[in-house]
Amino acid sequence: MIQRAKTCLILVTVAAISCGCGGGAAITGHTVVAPTQRPVAKEATREELLDRYNAIVYGTQSLNATVQMKPTAGSKYSGVIDEYHEVKAFLLIARPAQIRVIGQAPVVGTTVFDMTSDGKTFRVSIPPKHKFMVGPVATDHTSSKPIENLRPQHLLDALLWPAIRKEEATYLREFNDESARYYVLTVLRGGYQTEVLREIWFDRADLQVARLQTFGPKGVLLSDVHFSDWQPVDNPASPGAPAPAANGMALFPRAIRISRPHDDYQLDLQVTKITLNEGITADRFKLEQPEGSELVQVGDATENKQP
Repeated sequence: MIQRAKTCLILVTVAAISCGCGGGAAITGHTVVAPTQRPVAKEATREELLDRYNAIVYGTQSLNATVQMKPTAGSKYSGVIDEYHEVKAFLLIARPAQIRVIGQAPVVGTTVFDMTSDGKTFRVSIPPKHKFMVGPVATDHTSSKPIENLRPQHLLDALLWPAIRKEEATYLREFNDESARYYVLTVLRGGYQTEVLREIWFDRADLQVARLQTFGPKGVLLSDVHFSDWQPVDNPASPGAPAPAANGMALFPRAIRISRPHDDYQLDLQVTKITLNEGITADRFKLEQPEGSELVQVGDATENKQP
């Protein structure tokens, strides 16, 4: 009888909870979590993405920009730029491979570095250290001081992209994560053994380029550049301009992160002013060695012997 009474009591209690009895009490501690909200993913074919990418390439023949540049680096990091958490920089870039970058210290406005490259030779002046470095763009030399690895052609490659030629092999895939969906357009390098040359990530929310990865031989990741906050520029470029907005103006990313893992540094660029396709005279890319500065031939066996 006692066992039967306990059984009845349990059944009555379960029934009361299931029916919401007992003075209107309800089950507590249950939370409904809303699914992750994602933008609607736009559709595009490989050919459409190729055309979109090349439109940006051909629509950007020159660039004149003012940016806030914030450098960070790994454990080897040292040098003059370490004294400044952020610098103001002026960029001049023109096809096929001309670039000049002048960095200034905050507040006082003194020059921290002045860099140029013509696609064959780079020149870097570091006035606070009284150094003037010269070397071939194609060198694989890496300094123990990452400030000396910050080369002008690294910014050129990140901001003035190469076209994808019709004869280059490409393939397209999708990639999804918790917050976004992407198309990834892969460009292959031919030869004895096919390798990945470049991967271009398109955000499917708006089909803008969100990431550009460049690879060297044997799959080495040379550069990983992220782009965001695409906004219209003041002067719309000529026909074929990059990714026209609804109002017909050319767009350019305002936030850019350049990572160079093997050069041990990263740059965050915040673009505050941008002009595309204006005429830039050749003399604006010339950089002479400052008087009294030490000439450092990059790749010279003696260059790192100085304290």
